[in-house]
Amino acid sequence: MLQKILVGGILGSICAVSGYLIGSQIPHLQKFWWAGWAGSLIGLSLAILTIQLEQIIKRVPLKTIIGGTLGLFTGLAIAKLASYPFDQFLELPNLQIPLYIFLSAIFGYIGMMLGSKKMDEISAPNFLEGPKYGRQAPKILDTSVIIDGRIADLCETGFLEGSLIVPKFVLKELQYIADSADDLKRTRGRRGLDILHRIQKQNRLRVEFLDTDIDRMDVDSKLMELALQLRAKIVTNDFNLSKVAQLRGIEVLNINHLANSLKSAVLPGEMMQVQILREGKSQGQGIAYMDDGTMVVIENARQFIGKEVNVAVTSVLQTTAGRMIFTEIREDGHNQVRS
Repeated sequence: MLQKILVGGILGSICAVSGYLIGSQIPHLQKFWWAGWAGSLIGLSLAILTIQLEQIIKRVPLKTIIGGTLGLFTGLAIAKLASYPFDQFLELPNLQIPLYIFLSAIFGYIGMMLGSKKMDEISAPNFLEGPKYGRQAPKILDTSVIIDGRIADLCETGFLEGSLIVPKFVLKELQYIADSADDLKRTRGRRGLDILHRIQKQNRLRVEFLDTDIDRMDVDSKLMELALQLRAKIVTNDFNLSKVAQLRGIEVLNINHLANSLKSAVLPGEMMQVQILREGKSQGQGIAYMDDGTMVVIENARQFIGKEVNVAVTSVLQTTAGRMIFTEIREDGHNQVRS
C-alpha cells in the first residue's frame, strides 16, 4: 500500500507540474493567470485516470491486450483505405475529416474487439500465456481447507499433482483469524499457518503465494474470479462455495466429498463389531463410531453402553454432513458381548 501511494504521488506530481508548464506556454492562454493552474489540474486528473486504468489493465491477460492493439491498428488502416477514394475523387473538403473519424471509429472498434476475442485461437509464444503450472491445472486453496488440515496428509500421499496456490487475500484472512481475540478462532488460524508451513516442508508440491488481490469482492468471489483467470481448480471444504463455483464452470476438489467416498462400504445384512459409546437421541438407541468416524446407530442397545457387540446393518443413510449406518443387535446365540 505504501509503495502504491509513493508511486501515485510521484506520477501525480510529474503530471501536475508538466500540465502547469504546458498550460502556461500555450500562446492564446498566456494572458490568463489561471492557464497554468488549469493545465496542472488536467495533468493531475490524467494521472488519477492512469492509475485507475492500470487497476483494470492488470486483470486483462497479455494475449488479449496485444490482440486488441493489433486489431485496433488493423481497423484504423482499413478505415484509412476506405476513406481514400473520398479524399481523391470527391471534392468535399468539409466531409473528409468527419468521414474519416466515422470510419475509424467503426473499423477501429471492430478490429479491437475481434483481435482481443480471436487471439486465444492463435498459438502464441509461451510468454503471452501467463504463468505456467505444467500439464496439471493449478489448485487454489481456500481458508477452510487449510484450517481443516487434511490437505497436508493428502499431499503426503502423492495423490495431488501440480501446484498449490495460496492467494494473498486467503493468507490475510488466515492471519486475521490467527490474531483474533477469540481463543478458538486464534487456535484455528494458527493451525492453518502451521499446515501451510508443513506443506512447504514436504517438497512434494510447489506452493506459490500469489500477491494478486481483487478489490471490492468477498473472499469466495475473489477465489472464483482468480480460478477463472488462471483456469485453476479450487480446493475447499465449503459446500456452498463448491456449488456456486460449479455453476460458474469452475472445477472444485472438495475434501469432504473425497473423505466420504473413501469410507468403508457396508451393505444391509452385513455383520460388524462395534463398541457402544453413548445413548442416542431416540429412546433405547446406542451410538458407536467406526474407525473412519462414521456414526453407527444401534437400536435397543441402551443396556450395552460401554460394551462391544455384534450388530447387523439394517440401512445406510447418506447426508451432506456424512454417512450414518443404522443397525440392530444380533439376536442369535452367536452374539458375544464384551465389556
